[in-house]
Amino acid sequence: MISQAPTIFSLQAPKDISLNEIETELNQIWQSYGITGADGGLPAATRATTFTLVVYEPEETQYLLAALGFYNGPIDGILGPQMGAALRQVQVKYGLSETGTATPETLALLREEFAKRQGSENVAYNFSPNSPTIADEIALRNPCRIIALFPIAGEDEGVKAQVSAYCPIQKQSSSTLICCEYITLSGTAAALERVGGMIPALLIGGLPKFLWWKATPDPNNALFKRLAAVCNNVIVDSCNFNEPESDLLSLQELVESGIPLADLNWRRLAAWQELTAQAYDSPHRRAAIKEIDRVTIDYEKGNTTQALLFLGWLASRLEWLPVSYKRENGDYEITQIRFVTQDQRHVEAELAGVPVADVGEVVGDLIALRLSSTNPQADCGTVICSETGGCMRMETHGGAQSAGLFQQVSSLSEQKAEALLSQQVQRWGRESMFEESLGIIAKILKSGE
Repeated sequence: MISQAPTIFSLQAPKDISLNEIETELNQIWQSYGITGADGGLPAATRATTFTLVVYEPEETQYLLAALGFYNGPIDGILGPQMGAALRQVQVKYGLSETGTATPETLALLREEFAKRQGSENVAYNFSPNSPTIADEIALRNPCRIIALFPIAGEDEGVKAQVSAYCPIQKQSSSTLICCEYITLSGTAAALERVGGMIPALLIGGLPKFLWWKATPDPNNALFKRLAAVCNNVIVDSCNFNEPESDLLSLQELVESGIPLADLNWRRLAAWQELTAQAYDSPHRRAAIKEIDRVTIDYEKGNTTQALLFLGWLASRLEWLPVSYKRENGDYEITQIRFVTQDQRHVEAELAGVPVADVGEVVGDLIALRLSSTNPQADCGTVICSETGGCMRMETHGGAQSAGLFQQVSSLSEQKAEALLSQQVQRWGRESMFEESLGIIAKILKSGE
């Protein structure tokens, strides 16, 4: 990933040290830098004073690509140009559709090839941490400490530690550096778990603590449990879930166990939620919202989480209780869900995974949604879409009631995890609306026929 900052001032390039020297080395960096240089030419620098962010980095696709020799970049969970090129190489070699993304077919093939290779030889790859760019979006705004945990394949040789300090230089404030301290710990998953007890000691006392778990959270993972217990917020990104339904149920388990959870994919729905709420702001439509009994949501085929999260939010706001859930796979992934309202009316919802030519970096983005009623007198019909084609499909989809209101979500550049993360770390604690929506989703998935 290329840094967004035009210039990076390095207080300390990555330096290998022993685990028990981490704090001493970080203190030494700042003592040697001082407030300014001897000639007064160095800009003032602000040390980590806002929060600590722990980043757990594994990403199955990158791991498999690296282990099979297609990829030699950082295992950071980010689909950058190098990873996209590696995926295309695999897809061309094995005759798959050339998308440059981790399609289910590509991932299945990588898993199969990895299993074959493990059966015949010892698979390992060299991990070489690059200059830490994962949190550039955060470093541009906040002097913080970042602890990156990099599980690697191969022989268990213990945990290797590095420390560094980088300061993005911004043109408008080049006289002051806002710096991040980086601590990188790499080793096999088992090795990292062994040193899990010392990681809490590296968190800056008295400041907020965040855990960005870039794999699917496992409630039974010992390292995850240890870190989640000492952090103010556990952050995930459900757009990367390989098994969205079961993984969302795992999130609900975490919420029920008391873990303060946040999902970056939930943040991507903000514009859709705001436009939906605005559609029923006027007094006459506010009353008609109770008439909604048909919901249709189109999303990019491949990941249902955004569609389920939006539907869970809508159902929790309108107090709908799910009574059945049915899913059919095909060219379109069709999910049909039935609810019952507080006054015992039935609501039908359909989620449609639509095949698209260019999925982009976020799999499963919403395309369009339609809210309507079987009561032709009800003025509650609304269509919201992200593109003209989506609106046209929803309009022709139709029903007993025509859509009375059309709204369009402004074109949003890919809402990458790093940008959303920089917003998420401005808040912490429990997110009641997200938790309520997740609770409805769990009930939906458990109501399957």
